[in-house]
Amino acid sequence: MNLNMAMLRSKMANTMIGIEYMKTISRESPSRIVLLVIDGLGGLPHTETGKTELESARKTNLNRIARESLCGLIDPVGPGITPGSAPGHMALFGYDPVQYKIGRGVVEALGIGWELKSNEVAARGNFCTVDDNGVIIDRRAGRISTDRNTELCQALSDIVIDGADISVLPVKEHRFVLIFRGEALSPDLSDSDPQQAGLAPRQIKASSPLSRRSADIANEFVSQASSRLRHEPSANMVLLRGFSRRPTIPSLPEIYKLRPAAIATYPMYRGLARLVGMQTLPSGESITEQLDNLRHYYADYDFFFIHFKSTDAAGEDGDFRAKVQAIEELDDALTGLLALDPEVLIITGDHSTPATLAGHSWHPVPFMLRSRWCRADNVAEFSERACLTGGMGRFPAAEIMPLAMANALKLDKFGA
Repeated sequence: MNLNMAMLRSKMANTMIGIEYMKTISRESPSRIVLLVIDGLGGLPHTETGKTELESARKTNLNRIARESLCGLIDPVGPGITPGSAPGHMALFGYDPVQYKIGRGVVEALGIGWELKSNEVAARGNFCTVDDNGVIIDRRAGRISTDRNTELCQALSDIVIDGADISVLPVKEHRFVLIFRGEALSPDLSDSDPQQAGLAPRQIKASSPLSRRSADIANEFVSQASSRLRHEPSANMVLLRGFSRRPTIPSLPEIYKLRPAAIATYPMYRGLARLVGMQTLPSGESITEQLDNLRHYYADYDFFFIHFKSTDAAGEDGDFRAKVQAIEELDDALTGLLALDPEVLIITGDHSTPATLAGHSWHPVPFMLRSRWCRADNVAEFSERACLTGGMGRFPAAEIMPLAMANALKLDKFGA
């Protein structure tokens, strides 16, 4: 993208039409939008081949879609900013992720069907492994089974803390949700999770005078949990982050007049979908099952969010080959999606998770949009380098929803 185009996109980003105005120009139409989110999609080149995971994968269907699409790269939050999963998805759904900050605890709780009340604060928890010096050596406790997670949550559920009732709820694998319930509790707390191995869990600190009591309660829970788990071979400590209450935000049906639905395997993404007003549909464990369910419910909704997790999990594990295989698995399954031929098909990711970094990163994410009304560019491959030359250039992820709505003929014109 040349300098003049970059300046134009920057000016356009500063004049984005906000959610309140989108409510006034959105309208219903019979067309359908499918947003396929390949979690952690973006990567970095392998030291031996010089190719990213996406460039290394065999991906006949993804490349075919790219040749029929308008392509580019997106920044979920902004250049240089490494996004968490919640802000990455909020941007994809059309929300400014800085304005609409969503706590991880809330979406995990909603994802398992827990309806947070006004006197409850939720936190995302990880079972983790620490060494004899209390240093984290595995933030995910070897990705213990969900069955073992459930047993450990039960073992922690009878912890007694003055001033608060607690619930410890299993999510999936090493993940759990911690709920504090009581009067005058505050979510203004720092995380205990440093989000990297080689460090000790942090003390939870109050971010305001009103949250000091809540910090004491959270630290007491961690202390008691550590004592009870100390003889566990892997899950011998807990990490907490994303203390939060349920926010009030405008829903996708309210903003865009859509009938939206989500097909997501992991609870967190179902929670995000519920938070923005989507109906959560049965998913299944594989992408093939997810797309089978898309076909089953296709007539009932006009916006579908499909979430594919395996790419992100492999990237976080630092497993380059497994991420390549996950992309290939997805590509093989896309035949069923292409048979539906949705009026608007968008494929992108919520953030990059390069296997070489073994974690989320700030790198922009490949994007493509296929519709009858888009001006397809000359991109012939779905990859980081190819999408850099696409017609959309590099742009904010929050601009995707207006593009989707326009290509679905669901927007009235701006002004007289």
